[in-house]
Parts: sequence; structure tokens; C-alpha cells
Amino acid sequence: MQIPIFTVDAFTNRPFAGNPAAVCLLENDLDEDLHQKIATEMNLSETAFIRKLKPGDDFTKSSCFGLRWFTPAKEIPLCGHATLASAAVLFHVQKNTNSVLTFVTMSGELKARQVKDHIVLDLPLYTAYPQELKEVEELIKAAVGDMIVQDVRYSPDTQNLLVRLGDTYERSVLENLTVSAQRFLSAEKTGKVKGLILTVKGNSSGKGHDFYSRYFAPWYGVLEDPVTGSAHAVLSSYWSEQLGKKEMLAFQCSRRGGELKISVRSDGRVDIAGQTAVVLKGNLTF
Repeated sequence: MQIPIFTVDAFTNRPFAGNPAAVCLLENDLDEDLHQKIATEMNLSETAFIRKLKPGDDFTKSSCFGLRWFTPAKEIPLCGHATLASAAVLFHVQKNTNSVLTFVTMSGELKARQVKDHIVLDLPLYTAYPQELKEVEELIKAAVGDMIVQDVRYSPDTQNLLVRLGDTYERSVLENLTVSAQRFLSAEKTGKVKGLILTVKGNSSGKGHDFYSRYFAPWYGVLEDPVTGSAHAVLSSYWSEQLGKKEMLAFQCSRRGGELKISVRSDGRVDIAGQTAVVLKGNLTF
């Protein structure tokens, strides 16, 4: 069997930055266990599988496809950067002729559209609620030590814990923070956290980035994810409320780094836009 596969760096306009995702185009149904085997083989934070929904569908002409995401360890319900990568393969490699693509996923229908040199994702917007510090104190200490924590929130929809560091900390402090995410597994005692977001407020002058973040998900086999669309579905809601802004520019300051343009909508969803770079085209053969 041969399956077309691509590696796309998402939320960046240059190769070897942003967040890499593998994207597989499935002409036919794939044995269920092969999805995970392929994702484990690719060993990227995410491998996406685009499938045709009905006979006669065409990757160059159809506008609606099925989409699933797998980490090296398991299937997940939402992945922004691999959705961006999937749209890039269809728009830029397959030359899909539609202005809007719809993906049928575990998180409902997600749409992607081209706007100039960006692809805009239409994602759910998730609220993060105040979290009792005592319950997660050990996890936070494992992540940031004795640094000042200004706010702690929890998103039940995504099982993400959002930890906001004090406003005195600048981007460089977050970037230089050495984190042993493997320790989070034993430090997390509630059983409800599957991802940890660290975030700081950005430049308040109106220029530059509104906020910065890093994201860790060892519970899914991903120690640190370079740029995370799904985490920004939580961060967008939080920082929009904190800053009183609907339009924001964010930067996830992992070692690779990536930029996200955010537009919080009035219908309970968020538009997250990013650029992409296709760095590999080939075939899986087995």
C-alpha cells in the first residue's frame, strides 16, 4: 500500500520553525490500528489523516473531508496546527479550488479558508474557569518552581490547565524556563489535567504580541508542543477577557516558535490564522 504523506511546518512562513505535522491523504479506508502505527512511526506531535467522505470525492475539487489527529501515543479530539497543515496540503499542494474547506472531526465541523498569505481556521472557543490552587499546587511547582503565579484556570472542554505568570515577567523569562514535563505525570494528582499552558502578558503598548505561551502535554506523549492551535482556543478566550480585545497577536515561544493571529467572534468561536511551509512530500509504503 502507498499513502501520500507530507510534512508541513504550521504557524510559520519558513521551514524548520513553527510546529511540524505529518498529513496523510487517504484514498481508501485505513485499518483502524494503522492510524496509530503511522503516527508513532512519524513521531511528530501530530499526524493528521484526511479522508474522503463519499465515493467520487476528490482532493482537488471536493470541499468537505473527514479529519483525525494522532499523537505518537493516542488519538486526540482537537489539533489546530495539524488542521492548518491539512488545509495547506489541500490548498497549496493539491490546488483545491474551493475558497472554504470543511473538516468533519471529533470536535465538530472545522472550517479553513485562505486570506492572502494566511490560512484562517474557524475553531471552538473554550472558557477556562478559576481553579482551586491547592488541587494543582504540586503540578504548578513542578512547572515553574517558585515563580509568581498571577492566575490559574482550568478548561474542562480541553482538560487544559492555564497558568498565568506574574506581569513582571517578560517573554524571555518564559522562553528560558527549563521545564521537565515528564515530572508533570507524577505531580498531577487530580486526574483531570491533560495539558499545561504557561502564559504571560505581552507588550501593552498596542504593538507587538498581546501574550506569549508555552504548552506541555506529556499525558499525550508530547513533552512540549511547539505551537498549539487548540491551546489558543483556550488562551484566546482568557486573554480577550483580560485585555478587553477581540483582535490579538500571539506568539508561542517554544524553541521553534510560531505566531498566531486571533479574532474572537461573537458566536462563541475563534478565527486563528497562521502561515505554513511544506517541507516534505512523499509516500508511505507498506
